[in-house]
Amino acid sequence: MCLRRRSGYRPPDLINARIYTGPIPAERAGELAMGGGRSETSALSGAGEARGLTTTQNSQRPNACCFCWCCCCSCSWNEEERRKRRRRKRISQDTKMETKLETCPKPSVEEIRMWSQSFDKLMRNPAGRNVFREFLRTEYSEENMLFWLACEDLKQEINKSAIEEKARSIYEDYISILSPKEVSLDARVREVINRKMQDPTPHTFEDAQLQIYTLMHRDSYPRFLSSNIYKTLVQGGSRTSSES
Repeated sequence: MCLRRRSGYRPPDLINARIYTGPIPAERAGELAMGGGRSETSALSGAGEARGLTTTQNSQRPNACCFCWCCCCSCSWNEEERRKRRRRKRISQDTKMETKLETCPKPSVEEIRMWSQSFDKLMRNPAGRNVFREFLRTEYSEENMLFWLACEDLKQEINKSAIEEKARSIYEDYISILSPKEVSLDARVREVINRKMQDPTPHTFEDAQLQIYTLMHRDSYPRFLSSNIYKTLVQGGSRTSSES
């Protein structure tokens, strides 16, 4: 039967007990002394072992870096890595902010009509690429043209460090599955890119660029020729030439 605890409650034996204040017998005093010594020795020994264990753990634990939450001095957050990340971020931001069209003169009526003759003629013409890019934007596939243009820009680069930075930027912007602008590539081409990224060159994305070029040619180009964007240009150019 459990007793309900109440404030101020004390067992009867404690209430009636008296504290002995007389002299302690010699044999009892020896036992207390030995017991106290053992307790004190055990306490000191335990404290010493605890300090030794803590010291051992601290000696085995690597020194933590100032800005590192993982307590590892060999982490990637060193100054050189931060500089590289800043450069890659800057190049990536420049690529992502590439919303302006290519600077080129207004196309003539002949040029506009030539775009319907072949996809190659359209892609070789800066004005044609601009118009085609506007059409791709309406189909939410502008990243195909942006990727193709980025690969063309990479092919013109000769500086080794710039090639590596631009290649990594292209990979992060258009190849990575985490990118919102990821282009559609098959597994074979992705495997080739991953292998080439170990030592990037101006032609690292050559296979991927060809695959995206073929995709735009077969899929988007026919719809572009029948779109209102292209028809309006043709009609406007014909009207202008007849008036002149």
